[in-house]
Amino acid sequence: ALATALVAMLVYVFEGWLFGHAVNTPLNLLKAVDGEWRNGSTYDERLWGTYRSNVYFGVRPRIPRSVIAGMMWFKYDKEFNVRHTCEHGDKLQKFGWIRHDGISFGQQEILDSGLILKTDFISRSDSAHGESWTARFSGHSSSAKSSLVSLVLYVHNEGRGEMAYHLSGNNSIQEIYGHTPHPRIKEFRVFFPHAKVSNDAVFNYLSTRRKSVHDLAAFVRSVVKGGTPRKQWSMIAQLPGEVYGEGEERKPNLIAYQVTTTLPFEIDMVFEAGMYSSVLSSSGEKFTHSLEHKAKQFDERFEKTFGLNAKGFSESEVKFAKAVMSNLIGGISYFYGQSRVISKGLSEPVDYWPSALYTAVPSRSFFPRGFLWDEGFHQLVVSHWDSSIVKDVISHWLDLMNTEGWIPREQILGLEALSKVPEEFVVQHNENANPPTFFLTLETLLQVMEKNERMDIAFLHSIYPRLQVWFDWFNTTQVGLLESTYRWRGRNGTTDRELNPKTLTSGLDDYPRASHPSEDEYHVDLRCWMALASGVMEKIAVLLGENGSPYQLTHQQLTDQRLLDKFHWDDKGKAYADYGLHTSAVKLVRVTPEPNKPSYKKRKVTKQPIQRFVNNFGYVNLFPFFMRMISPNSHKLGYNLERLKNESYLWTPYGLRSLSRVNSLYNRYNTEHDPPYWRGAIWINMNYLALKALHYYSNTEGPFKSQSRRLYEELRLNIIHNMHEQYVKSGYVWEQYDDQIGVGKGTHPFTGWSSLIILIMAEKY
Repeated sequence: ALATALVAMLVYVFEGWLFGHAVNTPLNLLKAVDGEWRNGSTYDERLWGTYRSNVYFGVRPRIPRSVIAGMMWFKYDKEFNVRHTCEHGDKLQKFGWIRHDGISFGQQEILDSGLILKTDFISRSDSAHGESWTARFSGHSSSAKSSLVSLVLYVHNEGRGEMAYHLSGNNSIQEIYGHTPHPRIKEFRVFFPHAKVSNDAVFNYLSTRRKSVHDLAAFVRSVVKGGTPRKQWSMIAQLPGEVYGEGEERKPNLIAYQVTTTLPFEIDMVFEAGMYSSVLSSSGEKFTHSLEHKAKQFDERFEKTFGLNAKGFSESEVKFAKAVMSNLIGGISYFYGQSRVISKGLSEPVDYWPSALYTAVPSRSFFPRGFLWDEGFHQLVVSHWDSSIVKDVISHWLDLMNTEGWIPREQILGLEALSKVPEEFVVQHNENANPPTFFLTLETLLQVMEKNERMDIAFLHSIYPRLQVWFDWFNTTQVGLLESTYRWRGRNGTTDRELNPKTLTSGLDDYPRASHPSEDEYHVDLRCWMALASGVMEKIAVLLGENGSPYQLTHQQLTDQRLLDKFHWDDKGKAYADYGLHTSAVKLVRVTPEPNKPSYKKRKVTKQPIQRFVNNFGYVNLFPFFMRMISPNSHKLGYNLERLKNESYLWTPYGLRSLSRVNSLYNRYNTEHDPPYWRGAIWINMNYLALKALHYYSNTEGPFKSQSRRLYEELRLNIIHNMHEQYVKSGYVWEQYDDQIGVGKGTHPFTGWSSLIILIMAEKY
C-alpha cells in the first residue's frame, strides 16, 4: 500500500511538473513569421508605423525595446489636463484616423473642445537608403477666439543605446540624435525643420530617464513649472529641462520638445536613420504635396476595393466608412513582452516566453491590446485591403502557440499594455480557449486569393503545421463527454454571486448558458466553430497536397444534420440550443451574512435544475444558421428566420439583439455590479454573420430563398443607417448598440469588429 501511494505521489508530481513546464514552452516548429512566404527577404517595408494605438499619436518600429516617439498636448483651461494615452475620461468630441493605408500613410483628426488637432504621417523605408518618417502636427481653433496650447513631442529609447540633443538660443531643441545596437537604426536623428507658430511662442524641453512612457502624462504633470506670464494667461506650464534622480546617471533615454503657442500652428517632426540626409525632402511644402498625393491614392484605392460610391452611398456615408476602415488598420500595433499564464500543474502563475505581436486592437481607448477571437473578425476587413498584412498578423498570433497547441486568448505584452488591464484579467489559463475565428479569416483569404488567381502556397505551407497543432488542441481539450460534442472550459460551477456563471472563453461572456456549469453540458456554438475549422483545414490540406481525410471526416460528422439535431435540436423550443444542467428559476437576492457586515446579492435557485436543452433564444442558437449548416430545404431554417424577424425575439430597427426580449435574463445584471453585456445589446460581428448567412440562403435554391432575401435587404439597411447616424451624432463607432433606441453603448471608439460595417456596406461576405 505504501509503495502504491508513493507511485501515485510521484505520478502526481511528474504530471504537475509536465503540465507546468509545457504551459510556457514554445512549440518547436519553424516560426510562421520566418516562413518562405516572405520570399526569403528580411527587409520589411512595414518596419516603422503608428504602432502605438494606446496613445493619441505614437510611432515605433517593429523591433523590441527600441526607439519610439509620441505626442502630448495640454490646453490652458480651468483644469490642467495632459493628453497622451487615449482615455474615455478626456471626453474628446472625436478622435481617430480619417485615412490610413496600414503601411506608410495616415491622417488623423482630434477634436478637443475648441481645438482641432490634426496629425499626418508618412514613412519611407528601403534597403538602399534606410528609414525615414515625417509627422506633422497642426492645430486650429473651432471658434473665432484665440487659444493657447502646449504641444509636446518626445523620443524615448526603450532599450540599449544613447541619446543626446542640441539646443538653440531660445531653449528650443534643434536636433535629437542617438544610436542603438539594431542594424536598421544604428544611428538616428530627429529634427523639427518646419514650424509655423505665433511670434511669442515659448520653447522648453525635458531630458530625463524613464523605464517606460506608460505613465508619462502623470510624470509631466509632476515636473512642469509655472513660467513666462502672457497677455491673456497668467502663467504657462513649462517643462523644466534636465530632471534626474539623486545619483542617477545624467544620460537621457527620454527627450521631449515643448512648443507653447497660440492657434493656429503647424510643426513637422522628422526621423532619419541610415543614408537619408535631406530634411527638406521630408518636410514643408514637399511634405504637403506628398500628403495630397497619398490622400488621393487612398481615396481611389478605397473606392476600387469597396465600391461604395458605385453603390450609391452618400458622401457622408463614404467618409464614415473610410474613417472606420482607417481606424481599424491604423490601430494595428506592435507589442513585445511576456504574458502571465498558469496551468493545473502550477500553484502560481509564470511568465510566458518573451514574444512579439503584430495585431489590430478592438479599441484604442479601452482595449489597446490583442484579443484572439476579435482578431479573426478584424482581419476579415483587412483581407480585402491588403492580404500581406493579414498573413503577417496571423503568423504572429500562431507563433504565440505553446507546445500544447494553446494560444493565450488575451495578449498583455509590455508595460503600456499592462497599464490598461485590471489585475484579475492578467493571468491566462491554458485550459481556456477562445473561438478560432482565424478560420473565418482564412476562409475569406482563400476566396480572395482564388479570385485574384494568386494562391500563396508558401504562406499556407508556413502556417499549416501550426494550424494542425491548434486544431488538435481544440479537438482534444474542448470536447464534451459524448462523442461529437464540445464544451467551453472556464465556467465557475461553485459561485453563488452570478445569476448565470459567465463563459468568457466563448467570447460571449455573460450570454446565458446552462444555469449550473457541469462536465455534462455541451455548447452548440463551439461545435459550429469546429465545423468551420475542419472544413477550412481540409481545403488547405488539399491545396498543399497533404492528407485532408481526417479533417474531411470531422467536417462531415460535425455538419451531419442528423447528429446536429440529435445533440442540439430542441423540438419543444424549435431551436438549436446548448444542453446542460439548467433551470430558469434563478434570481439575485440581497443577504446580510453577519451583523455589522455589508450585505450583498447572491443567487437563489427556486426550482432545481435538470439535464435539458437551455431555453434561451439569441445569438448562440443561431450558430448553425450563421455557419450555413442548416439545409436550405429544412423547415428548421424556417423556424430560425421566423424567430430572427420576430420583434419579441431578435429583430429591431437597428440590428439583431443578442438575447430574446421574452427571455427571463434579458437585460438583467449578472451580479450586483455587472451590467448586462450580451443580454440584449446589438453586436455588429454577430449581425455580420447573420447577413453572411442570409446572403447565402438568398442565393441558394430552396423554399426560403425569397424570405431570406427580404430579411437580408432590410437588416442590412437597418444596420448601416443606424451606425452611420450614431457616428454623425456622437463622432464615434461603438462597441455595441442599444436594442431599444439604437444609441452607441460600451467603449468608444470601437473600430474592432464593428468595422465589419464596411463589408456589410460593400456586400463582401
